[in-house]
Formats: sequence, structure tokens, C-alpha cells
Amino acid sequence: MKMEFKVELPVFKEKEVNLLDYKPVANKADLETSKHNALVINKAIKDLSENGGGKLVIPAGLWITGPINLLSGVELHIERNAILKFSKNPEEYPLIVTNYEGQDCIRAVSPITAINATNIAITGDGVIDGSGDEWRPIKEFKLTARAWQENLKKSDCVLDTKEGGVWFPTKTAFDGNTHNIQLAFEGKEDAEVLKLATPYYDFYRPVLISLKHCDKVLLQGVTFKNSPAWNIHPYFCTNLTVDSINVNNAYHAQNGDGIDIESCKNVEVKNSRFETGDDAICLKSGKNAIARTITGPSENIYIHDCLVNEGHGGFVIGSEMSRGIKNVWVDNCTFLGTDVGVRMKSALGRGGVVENINIENVNMVGIKNEGVIMTMSYVLNSLNRNETIAKENEEDIPFFKNININNVNCVGAKHSVKIEPLEGRMDTISNVNITNSRFEDCGEALIKGENINIAKLL
Repeated sequence: MKMEFKVELPVFKEKEVNLLDYKPVANKADLETSKHNALVINKAIKDLSENGGGKLVIPAGLWITGPINLLSGVELHIERNAILKFSKNPEEYPLIVTNYEGQDCIRAVSPITAINATNIAITGDGVIDGSGDEWRPIKEFKLTARAWQENLKKSDCVLDTKEGGVWFPTKTAFDGNTHNIQLAFEGKEDAEVLKLATPYYDFYRPVLISLKHCDKVLLQGVTFKNSPAWNIHPYFCTNLTVDSINVNNAYHAQNGDGIDIESCKNVEVKNSRFETGDDAICLKSGKNAIARTITGPSENIYIHDCLVNEGHGGFVIGSEMSRGIKNVWVDNCTFLGTDVGVRMKSALGRGGVVENINIENVNMVGIKNEGVIMTMSYVLNSLNRNETIAKENEEDIPFFKNININNVNCVGAKHSVKIEPLEGRMDTISNVNITNSRFEDCGEALIKGENINIAKLL
């Protein structure tokens, strides 16, 4: 299987600068050090960008820092045995209006941000650590009894939910779950809503890497770990290459997605490993009617030779897919112990069309639920809040069509294949072909839809 489009790589000026030239402070974790290192790293990036670009080398060592802005023409290179660890405090990471799960919302500033940048890269053999364990809630059922008790020694903030207890690391995060001040408050300006949100600062967890409207982006070699929310979030980017990275989050990491590619065009993800607390490799394109006011499908995406060790889903589309997702190729991937192997999810209200999806040569072992699932019944039941289901307007109806799956092998799953269109609308999932595939030690297939062609599962 080969991609039928070209992904342009970034090009950099042959100039190299070592961060040591800017006198950073190593191996200290106080606020003064974090602020100083953020200042010198951002100055080095700015100096390079304003002088035609080049490579900024982060040398071996432990570097505690505040947020970084990656600018055009700059390759941020993390050397082997270098750890770039991001601090957590409101002074360095103010609340802002940004985009998350397809809609405007409040978040703290991301540890690494690039906006409207061209020719940028994060490369090397080092580690970027987002200190997400200081931000994230944890569901009790995902921990051992001993681990749960250890958390209770740190904080006694526990929310009782339909899924059991949910532990919060701080009181402000716990209180924020109840108040959750977002931009839906009519008649209030952004500044006013941000002010209302400030007392609940810890609730508004950022993504680790936020890439917005960037072109010619390379992520290569680096280990990205311990994100406060999603790990890597490219949003309306073009010519994105992800090569040989490692993404690591604990299985209990709430919203700890690996990479969420949203409304991006011309993307290649290859030779990478994911172990996450949520979906591993995920394609999105905005949520519900508000997202459809902006044109921008995720399209021309090639994912190959990747390994997912653990996560909610190995390869996932949705549930935010309102601007559409099309022309996707997935090849030579391995999913081990994920909750679901191949997962496509949407719901009434999303709208949008997922089409021309090609998946081939995927091996899966020990899948907890479905080997392959396509569902229009996905509803977010987060903590004690239920997602509102839209009324049935034609533009709110999502569609999956022209999906080809070939040579998928799965050993162990609750169901081999599950396909469930919207109730009363069999046409919402159509033209699905599954061929040359083998499912062993799996429960029965549950299949509805129009023109579903599944060769006998071996």
C-alpha cells in the first residue's frame, strides 16, 4: 500500500546553536530556574528564526522549563540523555482561549506551541516530559488498591461517579469539574470567562504539543511523555511528518491520547510507538455544527509501520469528525492489548462524512473489546456529565462510506467486528469491504448497514 500524495519535509538553514551558549540552568526544579530556562530557550529560538533559522540543540542533562514557542525555520533538537521537563504553575502557564475537542474552550498554555509557523521540527533521541501527573484526574478502577491509597495521601479530592471514584490531584481541579466555566456562557467576553475560570485553574489541562496552522512540520525520534491532556495535537496543519517517535502515557492517564490529527492535510505517520491512556493514533476534524462553519477535512493521511502497546484504540477516527475525514491509508501496524483495535466512532449531531478509508496488514492481539468497530452510537459520558444529543437535522447526520479493510489478523477480542449505523438509518454506514481477514478466539460479529461485504472470517 502506498500513499497517493506527497508530504513535503521542512528545510533548514545549515546553522547550529547549542543552548549552553545562552547559559541555562541544569538539574534544578524551582520556579526561578523554570522561568530562566524558558526565557533563554525562547530567546535562542527567536534569534535563530529572525536570522533565517537553524538547529537549536538541547544538550544532555535535565532541563526544567516553562512554556516554549517554536517559530518558523527552527529545528528543536533534543540530544540523547537530554530531558526537557516542563513545570506546572499558573504564573508561567496562563489560561487562554484555544481549541480542544473541536471547539473553542479554555485551556492553560501548552508546554510547546507553534502557530502559523513554517519549516519547524522537534527531533533527536531525548525526552520531552509534560509533568501531566501533576494535572490529571485518575479513575479508581484503573489503579490497584495500593496505588489508589497512595494517591489519597496526596489529595483527598474524590468525585463519586457512575464509573466509581475519580481522584483529583488538587482542590481547584476538583472544583473545576463542577463549575467548568467555558465559552458557552452567552453575553460574556473571553476575558470575563477567563477571569471566572481562574479559581479553577488546574481543571484546564493543556495538550503537551500544540501545532496550529503550521506547514512543513517534522517530529522525529523524540520520546513525548506524561502529557497533561492529549499528547500531540496538530490542528489545521499541512505537510506533517511523524517519524520514529515514542509516545508514552500511563494507562490511567485521563485524556492521554497519543496523537490527535485534526483537520490536517498531507500527513505521514511512520515507524512510531505508542502506549497511551486513551486513543493512540487518532484522526479528528471538529465537533458538531459549530465545527462545520469552517471548511477543513482531515485528508491525505498515511499511517504505517507503527506499534500501539496499550490504549483505548489503536487506530481511531472520531468522534469529532464534523468537517469530514477522507483519503486515509493504514498499513503494517500492530496493536497489542488495546481496548479496541480499529475504531471509527461518531454520533447524531456530528455530521460530516468519513470516506475512502483503506486499512491493510494489521495484526492485533489481546483486544479487550472489538477488533474492528464502526459505530454511530458514541456518546460522551464523562464523569457525571452527559453529552447532549442533537435533534435530527439532515446536516447533523454523520456518514461512514467506502471503507476497505484487508488482511487484518486478530487473536482475542470480545467481538471480531461490530458495525452499528444510526437507528433507522442503515445508510449512515455503507460500502464497507472486509477481506482476507482472520479473527481467532473472538466473539461473534455484530453487523448492520448498507452494502456491507465481509468475506468469511477465517
